[in-house]
Amino acid sequence: MRAQVGDWLIVEGVHLDDHRRKGQITEVRGPDGEPPYMVHWLDDGHVSLFFPGPDTHAEKSLPHHLKLPPRASHADATGR
Repeated sequence: MRAQVGDWLIVEGVHLDDHRRKGQITEVRGPDGEPPYMVHWLDDGHVSLFFPGPDTHAEKSLPHHLKLPPRASHADATGR
């Protein structure tokens, strides 16, 4: 796998109850875009060093069907 800063990693769940993880590469530690990568994970906000496995693929932009819904603004939440 080769990727660059700003690319998205999508890790498919391998078990029935696993969820798909989405993270953005913040740093490439390997030569010529190869792993490992520092990744900012969307599901919990943490950053970790990641070595992708066969269940991982990279995208230049987050595919439409994987994008997170927009957050409601404070005004929307309070009805003001």
